[in-house]
Amino acid sequence: MELKVIAHIENGFGSKFGIPRQSGLCGIKSRIVFEPEYASPEAFRGIEQFSHLFVIWGFSEGFAAGLSREFSPTVRPPRLGGNKRLGVFATRSPNRPNPIGLSVVKLLDIGRGYLTVSGGDMANGTPVYDIKPYLRYADCVPEAVSGYADAHSADRLKAEIPDALGRTLPEAVIKDIKEILENDPRPQYRDDGREYFFEYAGYDFGFRVEDGRAILGHAEKKK
Repeated sequence: MELKVIAHIENGFGSKFGIPRQSGLCGIKSRIVFEPEYASPEAFRGIEQFSHLFVIWGFSEGFAAGLSREFSPTVRPPRLGGNKRLGVFATRSPNRPNPIGLSVVKLLDIGRGYLTVSGGDMANGTPVYDIKPYLRYADCVPEAVSGYADAHSADRLKAEIPDALGRTLPEAVIKDIKEILENDPRPQYRDDGREYFFEYAGYDFGFRVEDGRAILGHAEKKK
């Protein structure tokens, strides 16, 4: 089976670290920019009737860096502290037989050859293979049980950005950074007080966690 890349993601996530673990956790915006072959307005006729979309995508080189190329039937979910193994098909681990992701995003705007969406969990440059409307009557299962993930669904940190750093950042970037920090991008088995770094919107950021607070301590424009 041949998969054709129909579009690419454009957003501020320049590396894997910092990207939300699941779609819908952050309201950060992305653009889905279509290849010329698939950018015809006819291809989007009627899409404005839907509030949310399924995006089928592939791990970019940056996202897949460090992932094992050999199949492992079990993985260590970060939400279980990285110490317990579960079957790969009982998790959303990126270490999968095929490097394919599925996300639900909110449709915000329809441009000429692109869609603006929010709630994605994809890095900048991620290839997109397909887009399908999300159907509330068929795709939403209110009584669904989410296993071990339910116990961590409300885990949040309080984001703190010191005034001295906040004055150096655009307002839109501050809003996005707060969402990223609140969702705690650290590996869940880490609670050592160390400083963590990630790239977003052309900046290098560093933060540490203390008493349930994610405190931004570094913000530098990339050269």
